[in-house]
Amino acid sequence: MISAQKIDDLAKKLSESVPQQFKTAKDEFNKQFKEVLQSQLAKLDLVTREEFDAQTKVLERTREKLEALEKKVAELEA
Repeated sequence: MISAQKIDDLAKKLSESVPQQFKTAKDEFNKQFKEVLQSQLAKLDLVTREEFDAQTKVLERTREKLEALEKKVAELEA
């Protein structure tokens, strides 16, 4: 999932974009932005980078095996 630091950074950027007349509530905006971001990101069907990388490696190995088997079949047919 997205790291807590990235969520904090995004919430901070959003709170900094609030108009000047609302800057007194900056900390409250930051807290609210962070909560909304965490809530909405939790609803998404995401995988971690580690899981994605692991599945990519599995797919690469499977593709290599498939290519080797296709080559063997072609040799046997010849």
